[in-house]
Amino acid sequence: MEIRDQFHDGLRQTWASGIGDGAFVWCYTDAQAYDPGETVDLRISANVGAVDVTISRDGATPVVAHHVAGLATAAHPAPPDAYATGCSWPVACRWTIPAEAPSGAYVVRLQACADARMVGHHLFIVRPGRVRGNLLLVAATATWTAYNDWGGASHYYGVVPDTPMGMSPRLAIARPWTRGMAWLPPGAPRKVPAHRPRFGEAARYESSEWAFLNGYGRQYSSAGWAMFEQPFVAWAEAAGYRVDIVAQSDLEYRPDILDGYACIAFAGHDEYWSWAMRDTVDGYVERGGRVARFAGNFLWQIRLDGGGAVQVCHKTLAHERDAGTGRLMTSAWEDRAVGRPGAETFGVNALRGMYAGWGGFCPRAAKGFIVFRDDHWALAGTGLRYADMFGDDANIFGYEVDGLEYTMQDGLPVPLGTDGAPPGTTILAMNWATLAETPSGAEGERLLVGGWDAALRNRLVAGYENAPDRVRGSGMIVNFTRGRGEVFTAASCEWVAGLKYGDPYTTRITRNVLDRYLAS
Repeated sequence: MEIRDQFHDGLRQTWASGIGDGAFVWCYTDAQAYDPGETVDLRISANVGAVDVTISRDGATPVVAHHVAGLATAAHPAPPDAYATGCSWPVACRWTIPAEAPSGAYVVRLQACADARMVGHHLFIVRPGRVRGNLLLVAATATWTAYNDWGGASHYYGVVPDTPMGMSPRLAIARPWTRGMAWLPPGAPRKVPAHRPRFGEAARYESSEWAFLNGYGRQYSSAGWAMFEQPFVAWAEAAGYRVDIVAQSDLEYRPDILDGYACIAFAGHDEYWSWAMRDTVDGYVERGGRVARFAGNFLWQIRLDGGGAVQVCHKTLAHERDAGTGRLMTSAWEDRAVGRPGAETFGVNALRGMYAGWGGFCPRAAKGFIVFRDDHWALAGTGLRYADMFGDDANIFGYEVDGLEYTMQDGLPVPLGTDGAPPGTTILAMNWATLAETPSGAEGERLLVGGWDAALRNRLVAGYENAPDRVRGSGMIVNFTRGRGEVFTAASCEWVAGLKYGDPYTTRITRNVLDRYLAS
């Protein structure tokens, strides 16, 4: 195995490409989602001999769907650019999904027969078939892919020689998920630390430190089923909702997959979308659908190549390397060349929001939402009043949030309407965020991001507003109607933490939204 260690602002990065001397168990499937009745090919590379394979539907109560004992495995090489081209491993075993299998996320657990400590995990989605629930969750699989650095690179970091921090604009689907995306042990730290730094302490990146010490993907806390969608589904199913799941790519290739659902939901960190995906959701709302978005960081446009086999996002290189694609250029939605502000779809956008509660981004600030419109139906039964805060105990405000340009009128935030927010958008609650880490002067402090994102924001949004450069933003809860439908957005990646840890206000608001929308 070739292990390439890099340092970026004081944090050690480790990527593995290929195979090597250490014990390992890796697995992937050819697609992220399947229909009932389809056959799933498990492609496994391992140097631990035989493994027991267990496939379980993950939710409030995991249910075993398939088991294979003592499957013989072998180690297979991965190409140097597996992050972009995939692995091409042979099929180790197959499972035909029963026709009556319920929709959901199915976790593959691979336990080495000779060593109980060696376990690998994979994940795929089973789409709704004849057996259907009442709530459809769209998993943020494009964001999972963007953060998956297995094989050497993600859309953020890596080993590509001629890109910022070695990131890859092209990422293959046919490779394993980095460790921690499909499954996490209890107690794995979230991105937002449980405790605020003490006086004089330097900014910390606790989840990254834990990942390095325990052999998990460096960005496990930034994206993936285990950190975000799983807590939402576990809560929703325990609360009595019957949850179906589809992949984000289904919005592009199967736009009718939303038909028949009164409400679709999004949860966690949901940053990357294609133009066609937005078209599908916008059309669904126009026709009368309800969208419940408990997610944050709506920022980048992607394209899917090869029928969804490769995800493309050039990000800051888009004007240099992707300009010939016109409005489909894979830059930020707020980029003037793209011209489709994010707020048009979900009422808020990432570049008016951004970071809160972790590293050097507002590390000691309140980590909840401040209520402004306590008479809104979504807050019914909470007992919350004007200027109250909720969710702070569970740290629901962070780590990335979305906001709007706004003004204050009689103590209430009102959208300016300069950045794509639909007419009639109402801001229920909000808090403040920043696009830049600022040094505190603490001994030994080394910041991860610094002011890079603030510079990006100011470069991209200048065409939509007459405003000076800035580094401040906000995170908001908004509600609006469009056509015959309606959208509710609680724009924070960590909203799911309120559900996971039982915050009564977050839980009641989520129930209010889902119950109202499902009844429609």
